[in-house]
Amino acid sequence: MEDFLKLDKQLCFSVYVLHREIMQCYRPILKNIGLTYPQYITMMTLWEKDNLTVNQVGEILQLDNGTLTPLLKRLESKGYLERKRSKEDERVVKIHLTEKGTKLKEKATCIPLELAKAMHLNIDEIMELKTLSDKVVQKINQ
Repeated sequence: MEDFLKLDKQLCFSVYVLHREIMQCYRPILKNIGLTYPQYITMMTLWEKDNLTVNQVGEILQLDNGTLTPLLKRLESKGYLERKRSKEDERVVKIHLTEKGTKLKEKATCIPLELAKAMHLNIDEIMELKTLSDKVVQKINQ
């Protein structure tokens, strides 16, 4: 009988190592545009839909306010976004891309292909891995 308590049999360990390796591939690519990975996914969220509240960004990225607020402050200090209190409700903070933040998207368009190249995978393989990953997450959250 196979010993399923061996580390090399563990899905969690394989996913953990994969995560670390992907982040290692991202690091030099993102360095070229001056972003960290959390900053990059935040900017992608805003490129997709601008003028979100802090809470909406947090929900999309699955980040709590304690993690998200310093991240947004850093992006604001770089000139990529502005945080403004809503006129309707002072408790609500809206995030707006600046012109500089919008233009950064042009520099970022090559990142997915550069990542695939760094991982020695083609786009179809990347999409296959993403599809399976999304399926697992969906099943866990049912």
